[in-house]
Amino acid sequence: MPIIFSERFVRAYDRLPEEIQKKVKKALRLLDDDPRHPSLQVHLIRQHSGVYEARVDIKYRLSFEFSGQDKVVRNVDNHDECLKNP
Repeated sequence: MPIIFSERFVRAYDRLPEEIQKKVKKALRLLDDDPRHPSLQVHLIRQHSGVYEARVDIKYRLSFEFSGQDKVVRNVDNHDECLKNP
């Protein structure tokens, strides 16, 4: 399943500090290899049907959804901001 990046994700990613960008890249590699990898702690976001949250680190999260055979990464931000508008 290829990963597709939304424009919003790309803009949000570009605003992140370099240290967090490296962690996001690692999370994306894990997501690409195995969405069930334990360090990602993937789960559905209750208020948004079909949208999942994955852990980048203790503070940052990314949101994504499955679209056919693809994974569409929607957003990346600190936990609270990411979940307000996944």
